[in-house]
Formats: sequence, structure tokens, C-alpha cells
Amino acid sequence: MSTKILVVDDDVNICEAIKLYLVNEGYDVKTANDGDEGITTFKTFEPDLVLLDIMMPKKDGKQTCREIREISNKPIIMVTAKDEVFDKVLLLELGADDYLVKPFDMKELSVRIKAVLRRYQSIDNKADSESVSFDNIEISLSKYELKIKGKVEEIPPKELQLLYFLASNYNRVFTRDQLLDKVWGFDYLGDSRTVDVHVKRLREKLEGVSDKWALKTVWGVGYKFEVFG
Repeated sequence: MSTKILVVDDDVNICEAIKLYLVNEGYDVKTANDGDEGITTFKTFEPDLVLLDIMMPKKDGKQTCREIREISNKPIIMVTAKDEVFDKVLLLELGADDYLVKPFDMKELSVRIKAVLRRYQSIDNKADSESVSFDNIEISLSKYELKIKGKVEEIPPKELQLLYFLASNYNRVFTRDQLLDKVWGFDYLGDSRTVDVHVKRLREKLEGVSDKWALKTVWGVGYKFEVFG
């Protein structure tokens, strides 16, 4: 079966140009021209990847991204106009996997799509068999599920992936850039604030869960999941 891609952009001409190129690349492509239509099409088409414009009528790309993340962890590449003010860290926090700035070359788009799909499939393949457990906590990529003291807790996909990576490499210290590379694939962005934000949110969820492990800051270096004893 062909990889399915959903293109959401209010510019019909851009949608058709991208669709024509990606179909010639062997992808199965559908388009939508606003956020509401994008959400509806996402649910019926069930794409493997979404290419999502930020500035759209009715519902912008940021809100559309939030709503997709509530129901799916499929990769999302955000698209922004060259002169548009945006915060790439915010895009990451919303759950985006990459971003492109208009105007972009179709070959660059193709390379970005393949890279994001490879990263997603690598994580998804691990998820088939891998989970980690420590005192009062279980992290499962196969179910995209976090259990604390036996109870399933809601957690965004990127927070779960970050926690899983640190816990499965417990007692090892990783820099923020290493974590961006391993979890987000954003080593070239050079902005580590999103790691700090995600670690802060994880700590809020994990506070008081156990005295046998902790999500620790190694000052001047980065973070680790430390197991005591």
C-alpha cells in the first residue's frame, strides 16, 4: 500500500502542486483547504503523515495540530510563510515533527517527508515489543501509554517518547541537543527550550511517585533518568 499524505492549506494552487509532485513520487495524497476540513479528512483518510499550513481560515494550523494530537501520534510537518512570525519551539510543543518555510523546493519537501517517516517508523518498530518498568511506573510505546501506580495517565506523545528514551537508557546523561536529535530529530534547530519544557511537565506528572528513581538535571550538561541503589 502507498504511504498516505494529507496536505492541508488554504491555497488551492499550492495544494494541487504539492499533490501532483507527491503522487508522482508514489504517495497517495488528499488535500483540504481549512482546518475543519483537515480534521474531517484526517479521520476518514487516516494518513501516515500530515503537511499542515499554519495560517488558514476557520481553524489555523496550530489548533488543527492540537486536535490531531488528541487522537493520533502520526507525524506532522508544519508549513509557514517566509515573513510569518512563528515560534519553532511552540510548534514542537504542539506536537509537530518538523517544519518548512514557504517558498520551498519540492525536492526539499520530499527529503523532509522521508526523514520524518523514517524517524516515526523507527519509533513505531521499537514500540512493537518494548516497554520499560520501574517502581510504580510503566512506560509502553506499543500502547503509547504511561501507567503510574497501575493507573493510566494521559500524556502527549513527545513527552512519552522523551520519558521512554531516558528511562530505557537510565543513569546515562544526555545533553539537550542529544535529546532533540534522538526524540525529535531536530538537532539542526539548536534550540533546547522545548526539552526543558517537556522535562518540567514530566516532573509535574512524576512528583512523589517513587523514591527509587528520579528525572534529574545534571547542571551544565543535561538530563538523566537516575535509578537509585
